[in-house]
Amino acid sequence: MVKNATATSADLYFYGDICADYWDAWQDEDQYPEAIRSFLAEQEGKDLNIYINSGGGSVFAGLAIYSMLKRHGTKNKVKVHVDGLAASIASVIAFAGTEKPVIPVNAFMMIHDPWTAACGNAKDLRKMADDLDIITTGIWAIYEEHLADGVTIDQIKELMKAETWLNGQQAAQYFDIEVGDPVEAVAAVGDYLAKAKHIPEGMKSEAQVAQERAAKEKAAQEEKKRDELKRLIIKNKL
Repeated sequence: MVKNATATSADLYFYGDICADYWDAWQDEDQYPEAIRSFLAEQEGKDLNIYINSGGGSVFAGLAIYSMLKRHGTKNKVKVHVDGLAASIASVIAFAGTEKPVIPVNAFMMIHDPWTAACGNAKDLRKMADDLDIITTGIWAIYEEHLADGVTIDQIKELMKAETWLNGQQAAQYFDIEVGDPVEAVAAVGDYLAKAKHIPEGMKSEAQVAQERAAKEKAAQEEKKRDELKRLIIKNKL
């Protein structure tokens, strides 16, 4: 979702899930690497303002988006603002700017170990566990580049294991961020937030409302894409 594009800057919003591709993006708010690649090509030479309110999503998609934004930042200013929530892989994207991300005192960052759903025999499941361990090291490396003074990556690892929610002030104890003034809270849109285990009490109602809205929107988008696929099949047969 892009807003306020000018000759010198553009605003980019991560207000939904971080998805692998177009077919996984069931809501307009969802983002995926190909969409970000196209966006950056169109906004080449411009400074970016990035706004995040996301429960996360695909680790590989998020890492790809992080890398693309970092490359854009080698020639342009990239400023990240967490409007409500930067959870899971969205917390990694929060560090893609050329300066400290801004997290208001009443906004949140959530960090945790990556997880997945898997099926197969014992060998398959052991490999999946090993793969998750390797994936986690990539996330550690990014967090380690943005630690507050005196904080070690081992401390962050423990927070990730426990699925830790940090408001702006708490996040500043562990990461090199700018604590912003309170903002009007907005519910994060997407499916991934509902999978969290330790949603803060003050966010539960927002998460439930967002989940219900996301489910309705996803159902509508699924029906739309099924109709589109049917039209393509019929067209090709004709």
